[in-house]
Amino acid sequence: MITARRVIMVAAVTIALLAVAGAAGVGRAAGDEEPILGDNGLHTQPWFLESFLELTDDLAEAKSEDKHFAIVWEQRGCPYCREMHRVNFADERIKSFVTSNFVVLQLDLWGSRTVTDFDGEELEERYLARKWGINFTPTIMFFPDDQGMVAGKDGKAAEVARMPGYFKPFHFHAMFEYVRGRNYQEMGFQKFLQAKFAELEAQGITPDVW
Repeated sequence: MITARRVIMVAAVTIALLAVAGAAGVGRAAGDEEPILGDNGLHTQPWFLESFLELTDDLAEAKSEDKHFAIVWEQRGCPYCREMHRVNFADERIKSFVTSNFVVLQLDLWGSRTVTDFDGEELEERYLARKWGINFTPTIMFFPDDQGMVAGKDGKAAEVARMPGYFKPFHFHAMFEYVRGRNYQEMGFQKFLQAKFAELEAQGITPDVW
């Protein structure tokens, strides 16, 4: 016979076990923890680039590390930005690939810090966002690793790919692969995805794209 006393005891034991598991980190997956919130109200990552916001210098720094340069635009209170940090950047496979191959700078859609564009123009973040056509967040812009390809250009003209909004983990990771492999020189991202799906299908793998 199930009594109220027994229900309470089972519940107490369950709570205790969950507390132990939580302390040990058992069973935690991407999305289990809230991402870090910076003083500016944006979610952040400890590996984001700390920069003087001289973009030509940031690109050169990435190049010196044999990495690509990317800028992620976010804004305070953005639910999709939170999801990107809570799910995508919390995925160890994605985080490892991104940090191994990219230098990532975060900018604020409504920010007032002064940024020096690749073409030398100095603008506050909010005005740079307007210049580059950033209308919503998150938006990730990717730039070539050849400094000669950005010389004299603004960021919008220099970018080689753009992630316009939140992408689910599979497509998110694929975009970084697309840029890392310089596939933008040969095909659009949609064609790259089709080839990737075909390759996985040939291996009998059905990717989780949701």
